[in-house]
Amino acid sequence: MSAFINEVPMIGAQVFIEPGQTPAEIDTWFSVMRKNGLDICRIRMYESYMHKPDGTWNFTLFDLAYKTAEKYDIKVFGTLFPATTFEDVGGFKFPRTEEHLKSIAGYIKNLVTHFKHFKSCAGWVLINEPGSVSIPNERFSQDRLNAWKKEQAEATVNSKSYNVFDFKEERFLVDYNTWYLKWLADEIHKYHPGSHLHVNNHNIFQNAQEYDFPKWRAFLTTLGGSGHASWHFGYFKRDQYAMAMSANCEIICSGAGDIPWFMTELQGGNNTYSGYAPMCPTKEEICQWLWTIIGTGGKGGLFWSLNPRASGYEAGEWALINFLNEPSDRLLAASSVADTIGKNQQLFAQAKPVESGINLIYIRETLWIEKKLQAGGIHYEGRDVGGAMKSVLGYFEAFSEMGIQCNIKEINEFDFSKNNYRGSTIILAHQISVPSRHWKNLEDFVRKGGKLIADGLTAFYDENAHCIMKTGFPLEDLFGGNIKEFKMVDNLFNVTLSDPNLTLSAHLWRGSIQNKSSTPIATFNNETIATRNTFGKGKVFWIPSLVGLGSRMSDYENLIILLNKEVNESISTLPFRFRAPQQKMLMKTLKTGNSFITILINKNTSLQKVKLEIKDNFKPTKLFADQGGLISHTNIVSIAPEETIVIQWD
Repeated sequence: MSAFINEVPMIGAQVFIEPGQTPAEIDTWFSVMRKNGLDICRIRMYESYMHKPDGTWNFTLFDLAYKTAEKYDIKVFGTLFPATTFEDVGGFKFPRTEEHLKSIAGYIKNLVTHFKHFKSCAGWVLINEPGSVSIPNERFSQDRLNAWKKEQAEATVNSKSYNVFDFKEERFLVDYNTWYLKWLADEIHKYHPGSHLHVNNHNIFQNAQEYDFPKWRAFLTTLGGSGHASWHFGYFKRDQYAMAMSANCEIICSGAGDIPWFMTELQGGNNTYSGYAPMCPTKEEICQWLWTIIGTGGKGGLFWSLNPRASGYEAGEWALINFLNEPSDRLLAASSVADTIGKNQQLFAQAKPVESGINLIYIRETLWIEKKLQAGGIHYEGRDVGGAMKSVLGYFEAFSEMGIQCNIKEINEFDFSKNNYRGSTIILAHQISVPSRHWKNLEDFVRKGGKLIADGLTAFYDENAHCIMKTGFPLEDLFGGNIKEFKMVDNLFNVTLSDPNLTLSAHLWRGSIQNKSSTPIATFNNETIATRNTFGKGKVFWIPSLVGLGSRMSDYENLIILLNKEVNESISTLPFRFRAPQQKMLMKTLKTGNSFITILINKNTSLQKVKLEIKDNFKPTKLFADQGGLISHTNIVSIAPEETIVIQWD
């Protein structure tokens, strides 16, 4: 199981084990999984159900689950779940005291030494959904915070000696998550050396600021995530959930880097009282989500859950099977995806996403500062928490309408060490903080041939929330000018460009530029409001208004025209894309051996006939279509509402 990189994607589910279940029930659940092609599961290993008040351990219930998994040749990832209250749905994220930490270590020793011997044991999930939003006000966490502060060197960036905000707690929380995950990994490897270690981050669009994925790679075998529509997709409408899953996947894929990844949790069924948005996934959405994961290079997806828990919060919710232990239409849909993969194992085992060269960058410090500066009052998307991430998503959605998948990376995940960036694009969409350690990185990227696009209040602050546009703009040479000021205009207003000749929707603020070396391409009342600049071998496009978010609030038609011009060098060599923009459509492209795979999803309410721009002569073979979609004239795909089509091209 540890050699995931060239392995076939797997479909699976959480099997929820709790006292009161019978051996016959547990056997039925694993039997249903096997009959429907699900070959991997996750089990939450409740200490509370194993560790008795007298200090003894009784593993009988979970032994039965692991043995039954062996019977049906299903692999098990055991999720650490140390003792907590019955009402604790997701589990605690950090120890409470030193004694609690020792107790967790004892739990891991007893758990791992016992279950590592089962043939069904595939590995361990370190913690369920790390990410706590804030530092717990408990002794252990506060003691570690104080010790961490003493270890920190004086800030090397003093923001020209101005008084600045203190972001030590935000920086500590990033390190604290990494420390605890590493501690859990080390404890497991004491007793099960070399075992497969995994973790599922959650609520990615809000919690990304806590996750230092590059550091996690050092002790994880695979990276994962929870992509629950009901809990995590609040920035999207229901008909955008496939888009939300796509963006979620891209963030995890970038975070994983060179290690494999898969989606640890997907919503399997109805959420009645839990979750923020009540819904039940359709069978079509199940296919869309699974194929989106695979199209982003994921090694599979696991649903929460196969069977519903019987008591407590979430009782009777989230399941792929009904109360009679019969497969739902959702499970049958997942089974159809598993069947297609099973019939084309070598094809999917080697498949990797086609690189577009387009990198949407989010910056951790931007998310911290955005949150720190909230003052309430009238709400505008651009100045509320989430404005920066939604700006990134605006560009992501525009590229998706073009049939182009692009990377979503935290700035520390981008490789700034290359000698040549020709054909590579970085987009900084309303990233209000650009830390000083990356000023030269961005200069080098453009100097070596890269294309930089910056919109909104990008680089308004350094990492300390000091306004660098006020005290000597350090990116003046790169951007080719300075900002004179920003003015609040309206919720939506127009920015009219002269090259190309088009009008973009913008949100909230208009920035005016003191031009230096750049070429003005938009003016308002005789003030420059957008420029292009040549810097070394590369170019910078700068529009200090929120056109990504403004387009997201209106439509992407003109933003797509602009992007086609600005990133032409990045996308001109792509083997597949839409010939014309397609609203509410997604396309993922994989390369596998000498073949390509395209995955198309239609979220429109009507049949779409989509023309593809294809670089070479390829012969299409339909691998999957949950509503019988057609391919005609080689490059025209007829796809029904809510349908997913998977095509192999040779």
